[in-house]
Amino acid sequence: MDSEYRIVLNVGGVRHETYKHTLKKIPATRLSRLTPNLANYDPVLNEYFFDRHPDVFAQVLNYYRTGKLHYPLDVCGPLFEEELKVRLLKTFWGIDANEVESCCWMTYTTHRDTQEVLQNLEKLDLDDEAMKDEEKLYRRFGLDEEFRNKELNFWQKVKPKMWRLFDEPSSTTGAKIVAVISVFFLICAILAFCLKTHPGLRVEDPGSSQLQEETLTINLSNNSSSFNSSIKPSREKPPPPSQNEQHQEHQHPTQKPFFKYRTESIGTDPVNTKPHPSFLIIETICNIWFTIEILIRFFTCPSKLDYFKSPVNIIDIVATVTFYIDFCLTTWFEATSDLEFFSIIRILRLFKLTQHSQGLKILLYTLRASAKELMLLVFFLLLGIVVFASLIYYAERLEENPENQFHSIPLGLWYAIVTMTTIGYG
Repeated sequence: MDSEYRIVLNVGGVRHETYKHTLKKIPATRLSRLTPNLANYDPVLNEYFFDRHPDVFAQVLNYYRTGKLHYPLDVCGPLFEEELKVRLLKTFWGIDANEVESCCWMTYTTHRDTQEVLQNLEKLDLDDEAMKDEEKLYRRFGLDEEFRNKELNFWQKVKPKMWRLFDEPSSTTGAKIVAVISVFFLICAILAFCLKTHPGLRVEDPGSSQLQEETLTINLSNNSSSFNSSIKPSREKPPPPSQNEQHQEHQHPTQKPFFKYRTESIGTDPVNTKPHPSFLIIETICNIWFTIEILIRFFTCPSKLDYFKSPVNIIDIVATVTFYIDFCLTTWFEATSDLEFFSIIRILRLFKLTQHSQGLKILLYTLRASAKELMLLVFFLLLGIVVFASLIYYAERLEENPENQFHSIPLGLWYAIVTMTTIGYG
């Protein structure tokens, strides 16, 4: 009879009924080896009982029937993986979790990707509790054995704590205070860097004005000598002026060559002015703090190599060094506008905020994780720019247009860039 070939499976209180030969389709699995001698067999009800999730088992049983393993939408990823997780190198049902169909694979692996993201975020030192554990802190410096045996000297005790104080802003209350101070000096330095260029906050530089006057005097004397040397004596007498020329000369006397001088206030010219001395004081105080911070973090870091691998540390060092170079050259030598160009490096200190903001860390990690997609976007953008730039160049070239502005493909590239990126001008 047909009932002799059927088998009843009670999974989590839900009865499932199928044929025995269906369970034999996938050998070497738990369901393919069912016998009445098993402990989970109930001879009274003639069924096998499994205390597992019934909805997940429905997909497992369908895998025996159809050979395709689908992911149930009403079950979260970790629960589905828990039912299929490895136990003694085998899953509970004896089914490989990688057999999930491609249509359900993205949904199934979403939680795996989430776990990987969380692990990477933990590497960004977002887990404050881990750093509060002193044993883990000293283990990072290779001093866990000395810590357990209480054989730490004074420097070994202070070094990890000082490093955590300046490098882990959220680890302790003291670290939070240091982080607030660091952000305060950072904001003051950026504001001073920007505001010192405002014309209303600059003062006249006597040295620069005197230098310009001397340069102007030299130029005037050179121009005068070259003007005189360019006039050659002529043996021919000049023709007498006509009546009209005499009348014009009488109405408008001949004016000697002269040079126009600027009449506006010298305070509006950044060349002849300098920042207010208070900005130099503010920048000096801020950079003293940055110097102390750099030295402490360098001498207390667990690894000098890892310290120099950090882009934020490199930016901080370069910005501080350029300040001292600019300060020394401005103090002992004549200040030039070329030195001010290197001051732009100091604005890069804004990247230090990533050490004090978890949101910025996550944003940078997101950009790094999406690097391939961003590069693909840039590739397609460049592809469209080159194509349209070439088209517009040859289209304008085929038509005789005296006002044609597209003389080359690079000019077309600029037009395509500002058009495709909707900058608004071109």
